[in-house]
Amino acid sequence: MTMHKAVEVSVDAMLEDLRTLVEIESPSRDIDALRASANAVAAVVENRLGGRAVLVESEAGPHVRWSGGGEPKVLILGHHDTVFPLGTLERRPFRVEGGKATGPGVFDMLGGLVQAVHGLAALDDRSGVEILVTADEEVGSRSSRALIEERARACGAVLVFEGAADGGALKTGRKGCGTFRVVVKGRASHAGLEPAAGVNALVEAAHQVLDIAALGRPALGTTVTPTVASAGTLDNVVPAEATVIVDVRVESAGEKERIESAFAALTPHLDGAEVTVEGGIGRPPMPESASAELFALARRLLPGLEAAAVGGGSDGNFTAALGVPTLDGLGAVGGGAHADHEYLLVDTMAERANLVAGLVKAIQVQAISAA
Repeated sequence: MTMHKAVEVSVDAMLEDLRTLVEIESPSRDIDALRASANAVAAVVENRLGGRAVLVESEAGPHVRWSGGGEPKVLILGHHDTVFPLGTLERRPFRVEGGKATGPGVFDMLGGLVQAVHGLAALDDRSGVEILVTADEEVGSRSSRALIEERARACGAVLVFEGAADGGALKTGRKGCGTFRVVVKGRASHAGLEPAAGVNALVEAAHQVLDIAALGRPALGTTVTPTVASAGTLDNVVPAEATVIVDVRVESAGEKERIESAFAALTPHLDGAEVTVEGGIGRPPMPESASAELFALARRLLPGLEAAAVGGGSDGNFTAALGVPTLDGLGAVGGGAHADHEYLLVDTMAERANLVAGLVKAIQVQAISAA
């Protein structure tokens, strides 16, 4: 099977909808901004697909749900929150120049949402299709995870519209990822008069950083990276407290268990110091086996597609961990996620919208096996 007959999609219409979404800024945790964004996403979905898009309230902001009716068969999954603070748009407005669309969120992941909606709009039959666009993916998906998992199980196949990997490759594997916060308690004292009377939390934190960094296993795909540290109050006071933030990425469930156990077992080096650990690996690994059947289908539809396993996580990690077939990176082709040079390649939008249509049409008529 090769690419299905091209459906009619308008790049101009996609850019119009993309402008609408980008120009309503949607930083994570800003509930008012996210409500405006959710309403805009719902309006685009209803305008292009008909029916009713429902806002699902949560402590993180509204999620958007839409159903084409009938027995659920495929979940279109994305998010409308972005990492950029209010005011970014003024400095970096939406533009289309030189074949690129730029502006906060065009690549991660508003462009993918627009392509998905327009690809679905070109189908005569949208039965079995569900759309879920969440409000908190960029901050861990704590309020949306249960809903994501519920709908993934119900649908049996998940297409994730995060931006594509380099060169337009689809994302067939993702590392599990999480953040740990290590808090060290010591005892303050005068650094000049009584340094020995204190327990230096900064020195203890330095010991902990070395222990933590040694947990990495690059050969197994495990990275353990201390990223942020703070300690002390004044230059003549022995620090009573220090904090270290650590980013962790793992490729296997076994490494997830090892790392979490190792953090739980951290012990002080200095007498009188205390070490406590918060956090964990919130997104389980997405094994490449979870995407194998769907990627093979995508490659038959669009020969030449490449696959990539990447270090970043997405909500596809949750659905793949359930054993639900999941294919990620179906969104915008471009780059610069979370950066000022973020961009989307305009001349790829129609092809990716067509790929959406072809995948959904194929899933509607054939069973996809659980991973």
